[in-house]
Amino acid sequence: MPEDFSRRKLIQQSAVAAATLLPSAAQNNRLRVGWIATGMRGSHVMNQMYLSSKDLVEVVHVCDTYKGNLAKGKDIVQTNGKNTPKTSVDYRDVINDPNVDVVFICSPEHLHYPMAMAALKAKKHIYLEKPIAHTIEEGAEIVSLAEKTGTVVQVGTQNRSNKLYIQAKKMVEDGYIGEVHYTRAFWYRNFDQTVDPAKGVPAAWRYIVPGDASAETADWKRFLEGAEHKNIPFSKGRYFQWRNYWDYSGGISTDLLVHQTDITNFVVGSLVQAELPLSCMASGGIYQWGAPDDREVPDTLSALYEYPNKFHLNYSCFFGNDQWGYGEEFMGKKGTIEVKDRQNLVFTPQPKFIRNIKPFSDKAPVVLNYLKDFNQPDSTADHVRNFLDAVLGKAKAIAPAKAGQVAAIPGHMATQSYRSKKPVFWDTRLNKLRIG
Repeated sequence: MPEDFSRRKLIQQSAVAAATLLPSAAQNNRLRVGWIATGMRGSHVMNQMYLSSKDLVEVVHVCDTYKGNLAKGKDIVQTNGKNTPKTSVDYRDVINDPNVDVVFICSPEHLHYPMAMAALKAKKHIYLEKPIAHTIEEGAEIVSLAEKTGTVVQVGTQNRSNKLYIQAKKMVEDGYIGEVHYTRAFWYRNFDQTVDPAKGVPAAWRYIVPGDASAETADWKRFLEGAEHKNIPFSKGRYFQWRNYWDYSGGISTDLLVHQTDITNFVVGSLVQAELPLSCMASGGIYQWGAPDDREVPDTLSALYEYPNKFHLNYSCFFGNDQWGYGEEFMGKKGTIEVKDRQNLVFTPQPKFIRNIKPFSDKAPVVLNYLKDFNQPDSTADHVRNFLDAVLGKAKAIAPAKAGQVAAIPGHMATQSYRSKKPVFWDTRLNKLRIG
């Protein structure tokens, strides 16, 4: 069966499934959106949604456990949507609202599972920030329920909607780099320790703590719902800088690394023919900034992945130097495709240092820029639009639940290897992780 025909049939089937889930008001008008969490990431995604999809949506309900974020989310809706949404502290109020068709979940990582499962049980389509869940097991349950209910899930691995990566994928499929066995991915950052913590971020994930932060303005009990330890006294640091603690985050592994294992699958997966690594060995530590500091997650991490079919992924992240920025280098026998800082794509034929030899590739060098060549400042806007179009049956979700789980598993593998100081292995038969 031709691929184009199969894709059209799949989109038609998705449209039928979406129609059975959406109330008639949404089918005849705009999608009614419920928004859970309007902090730093949530407010950004909301603004990007209005930028690209204002014609498709009406945000009717907003939720956050911090009063300041709740007010900010309401203000964004009033400013951009010209309507006043309901506001709630409990995410269940959003999910159980009969006037909500789709739900955006932009909460801290440890809350993804209870929120996503509640939304799926209510048969609400969801845009779910990455990682899909805080553990492998939670992610598997989300995937299973999404497939069972036929609900559209878009995981927030927005690089899949980045036109540079879409172009890189096409170039790989068109034979630009030839046979591929190796990819190097990295994410380097730096911070100014002299920055006033009340005005900026002096260290990794030390986000600004609002001046009015207290047990009265931030619902600590609801924040702890998905956490392993629920008897911890209220902590401003843990609430507003949650990425630094294992109870709520996998740190580098699930905030940053998942983007890069995911996009590696997306770009070179057709050649590698293997989604999940067989093994991972990770190491690193808390090397930067020094005491006093109660951080638990590392600021320095390296991870080596061995995949089936003789493919290797080399990953590194360091928060004390940003010379090389962020990027991936897809290395094939005929050439290399580099995507740097989500801004530039460079293709260079091989070899580079062997003199007096004809290039192995017949393709000319390529240099592309995200603004100049694609006019795409932020792929989040297109990622959200793709999700909404998928709900309406006009497209297929580019980052469905299963892809989100495949992206997250290597991140969880790196976390477990780092914490156990042992290599970890993925059992493809049992779909489980084995340590050591």
